[in-house]
Parts: sequence; structure tokens; C-alpha cells
Amino acid sequence: VQLQASGGGLVQPGGSLRLSCAASRLTFSIYAMGWYRQAPGKQRELVADITSGGSTNYVDSVKGRFTISRDNAENTVYLQMNSLKPEDTAVYYCNARIGRLTHWGQGTQVTVSS
Repeated sequence: VQLQASGGGLVQPGGSLRLSCAASRLTFSIYAMGWYRQAPGKQRELVADITSGGSTNYVDSVKGRFTISRDNAENTVYLQMNSLKPEDTAVYYCNARIGRLTHWGQGTQVTVSS
């Protein structure tokens, strides 16, 4: 299984970024997909996830600002991040989960700074 995350970068507060995670070597449509983040000195936390049926879940701190979506035809999950804040700065990781089986991608750095 490969999960290739991209789209991170440096953005000013209030700006937007869209993260993408392209999956391969798995039956993408049956997996729940998630985005996690880890800031320096902090534990990794769930940002948002989406089930195989399309139900979504968000951590309170990003509700109304971030949107997770998936394209099963492209084997890709997205995280649209709007109204970014400095506290959103972290390495963002893509996750694929089914039952007790979990796969992680490499991280992509998101830095929100003026």
C-alpha cells in the first residue's frame, strides 16, 4: 500500500491550501480515509476522516474551515483547508483504515505564518 500526500506549503493566516493523498495498491473505495496532523512537541491528532460511504467527521478546531472529500475513481482523498491559522501549522499525514488494518502515508508540512 502506498499513500502519497502532497499540497503542503507556507501560507499566510487566512489563506487556503488543498492537500491531496493518492492511494495505490489497495481497494480504495472500501477504506475509511483520514487526515491527521502533528505539531512540534504535540501528539498526532485526527483532523478529519471520511468513511467508505462518505460520512465525515472533524475535530472541533477545524469545523467550518476544513473539508474532507474523496474521489474513488481517482483513489484520492482531499483536505481543503480555508481560513488557516498559525495553530494549524503541523505535519499532515494521510491514513487509510479498514477494521484493525491501518496504513500511513508520509507527511506533508503545512506552515501558517505571516
